[in-house]
Amino acid sequence: MEPKDKIHLAAKLARSKKAEDLVILDMRKVTNFCDYFVICSGNSQKQVESIADTIQEGFAKNKIKAVSSNGTRNGLWSLLDYGDLVVHVFHKEIREYYNLERLWIDAQRVRIPKD
Repeated sequence: MEPKDKIHLAAKLARSKKAEDLVILDMRKVTNFCDYFVICSGNSQKQVESIADTIQEGFAKNKIKAVSSNGTRNGLWSLLDYGDLVVHVFHKEIREYYNLERLWIDAQRVRIPKD
């Protein structure tokens, strides 16, 4: 699956669990470890876990295996690494603290696909 298709899938799956503040960053000009970030938030630890689980399950159904995943059971920050795409699912307060969008300010924002 092409990176753009993975972005669309991740966004669709996150939205299905009511993820908030969905942002996609094109990382290709600012780093060499991935092409895109998908960043979203949940309002509770349970919601963060649910969003991350849904993305993992949806990718697995499409035969896309994560290179690694971290924090999927703590409900604060789940990181799902699919090689060319890294998905960050944050608890709202943790996202505000780390503020990845500010950290990667030079990354171009990608228009979020409508589904």
